[in-house]
Amino acid sequence: MADMNQQHDDIGTDESQERKRRGIYLLPNMITTAGLFAGFYSIVAAMNNRFEAAAIAIFVAMIMDGIDGRVARLTNTQSEFGVQYDSLSDMVCFGLAPALVMYEWSLQSMISVGWAKLGWLAAFIYTASAALRLARFNAQISIAEKKYFRGLPSPSAAGVQAGMVWAATDLGIAGEDMVYPVFVLTIATGMLMVSNIRYFSFKEFNFKNRVPVVALLLVVLVYAFASIDPPKVLFAGFMIYMISGIVYTLVGIRNRRKARRRGE
Repeated sequence: MADMNQQHDDIGTDESQERKRRGIYLLPNMITTAGLFAGFYSIVAAMNNRFEAAAIAIFVAMIMDGIDGRVARLTNTQSEFGVQYDSLSDMVCFGLAPALVMYEWSLQSMISVGWAKLGWLAAFIYTASAALRLARFNAQISIAEKKYFRGLPSPSAAGVQAGMVWAATDLGIAGEDMVYPVFVLTIATGMLMVSNIRYFSFKEFNFKNRVPVVALLLVVLVYAFASIDPPKVLFAGFMIYMISGIVYTLVGIRNRRKARRRGE
């Protein structure tokens, strides 16, 4: 009788643990869903000419994308389903949403100059590049360098696009007045995503280690500086990051050429 009661208790405990595991696994996927909703909302807002809200929604999706993976690791709830779901969410939030926002805000104005097809073609190039970037990242995740990303990460590309829309809207600049810079930037960010240019990943920073008080002060200063004018600061920050990979790659090529000449 005691053995039967013990067995019943074990079964009850197993069922309780299984329910707990299912609940915990739901947490990171709920965060991913929140990010997906932000990306979807960005598209809807852009269709209703609410471009500032559309740009902010992309940044919200970016925050959710940064949180869900960390929550999964902290709660030991990583799963293949979560990885695939996160990748599909990234495609909507950082591939489709920025392209449609840029098209609705500016690129569709190319109709007035007789180049209507070039507007949606630029948006499609960006979307296709984001899809290829995510597919390559997923295929090479086991062999990829931890210190660097190969090609501009799709969230950073989306940050450049959304940052431009938010900053220009904040300054009262209409998208149709920036159609040519937007056209070039949209294609450029798309090409950088599928390029072999290396970008620093920041994955080697260990936030669990102790740091000097000065480091914490710098973080506070960064937050304070960003709060002064978020649209311009975010746009400038993502632009600097985008350019940094190009500069780093060119410097590396130059150094390798010098090394070969010395060897000769």
